[in-house]
Parts: sequence; C-alpha cells; structure tokens
Amino acid sequence: MKSANPVLTDNTFPGYGYINVNQTDVMTMQGVVVKTAILLLMTLLTAGWTWAQFYKSGGNTASITPWMMGGVFGGFILAMVTVFKPAWSAMTAPAYALLEGLFIGGLSAIMELSFPGIVIQATVLTFGTLFAMLAAYQSGLIRATENFKLGIVAATGGIALVYIVTMVLSFFSIQVPYIYGNGLVGIGFSLFVVIIAALNFVLDFDLIEQGAKRGAPKYMEWYAGFALMVTLIWLYIEFLRLLSKLRSRN
Repeated sequence: MKSANPVLTDNTFPGYGYINVNQTDVMTMQGVVVKTAILLLMTLLTAGWTWAQFYKSGGNTASITPWMMGGVFGGFILAMVTVFKPAWSAMTAPAYALLEGLFIGGLSAIMELSFPGIVIQATVLTFGTLFAMLAAYQSGLIRATENFKLGIVAATGGIALVYIVTMVLSFFSIQVPYIYGNGLVGIGFSLFVVIIAALNFVLDFDLIEQGAKRGAPKYMEWYAGFALMVTLIWLYIEFLRLLSKLRSRN
C-alpha cells in the first residue's frame, strides 16, 4: 500500500508478527493517539511562544523571522532524518514538532494581524476535517482502494511540483500568475489543495492501522504521530491560505 504522505510508504512498517513478540513492544492505535497528542502539544508550545514574541514587538515581523526560518529549515532537516531513520523518531519527531511550532506560531500571528479571527477559523476547519476524515474512514464511507491511493499520490505530487517550481521562479523574481491571487482561479486552486490534503488522512489512517495489525515495533508510534502531524500542519497552512484569499476579496 502507498500513502500520498511522503513519510508513509509500503516499507514504513516492518513486517513484525505477533507470534514470539512481546505485546508491550509493538505499535498500537492507542499508542499512536497518545504520541500524536504529545507532538501536538509540543507544537502548540513553541507556536505560542513565537505568537507572543510577535505581539510583544508590536507586530514587527522582523522580530520573529529568524525563528520562523529556523523552524522551517530545521523542521525540514529533521523530517528528512525521521523519514530515513524511523528508529530515531522518538527523538526526532518531538524536535520536529517544536521547530514546526516556531514557524506555525509566527505565520499564524502575522495572518491574524492582517485578518482578525482567521486563526481560530483555520484551526476549527483543520480539526473538523481531521475528525470528519476519521469518521468517514472508520465507517467505511471512504475506502483506501488502490485507484484511490494512486489518484491522491498523483495529485499530491503535482501540488508539490507546483510549489517547488514557484519557489525556484521566485528566486528570479518571476511570479506564477493566478494561483496565488484571490481570484476564482486562486481560490479554486487552494480549495483543491485543501481537499487533497484532507484525503491524505484517509491513506494515513489505513497504513497506520495496517502497521498496528502487523505488529510494527513500538517506536513506530512516534513515527506514525509524526506522519499525522506532517499532514495536519500542511492542511492548517492551506486553510490559512484559502481563508486569506477569501477574506481579501471583501
């Protein structure tokens, strides 16, 4: 099975069986929930710190830019380390959460200053989507079939390619028209990205469930929590982007 989430693949969970394996040493769904909650709290901790620093400075973006950049690049490096060394995830996943919180807190504060109330709206939409996708998955309303997986993988790859190309072009002062604007094309693009990000949860839930059934090692609870945080943070950022486009039209 494949997941559109790049940190979850067919080989993510080693094929440990339950026979001759101590049940306290294997991954469980409850364990994943606990680890994810811990990572979320750690993210909120540093996010609250950069938020506070921004408003203490009177809304001076420069005061938190170094922390945000450190969070982005540091988080990316740790994410790559975690992907290639899942056994280290008990250490790298919490560090990733702390660093991402620095970026999320700064971004949220800046967006909130421009569009009051946007953070709570994005937060409610993000967690509402998470629980809706979980309910849809558990009820069987949405199934992670092979065609479904291939479609989400392709769409996620296309979105990633667009973001990479626009980032590279920005270094040469070339702006990609429409998709980042607040016109119908820009709003439509953001809505599409939000939908694809949300559907990633279904694939993640499916692969995590399979990992628990196959008796993956205990440290994979941290890795699974990290994987869910990657999708959760992506979805939150995309909701901020979509809402800002809608609000700027008023």
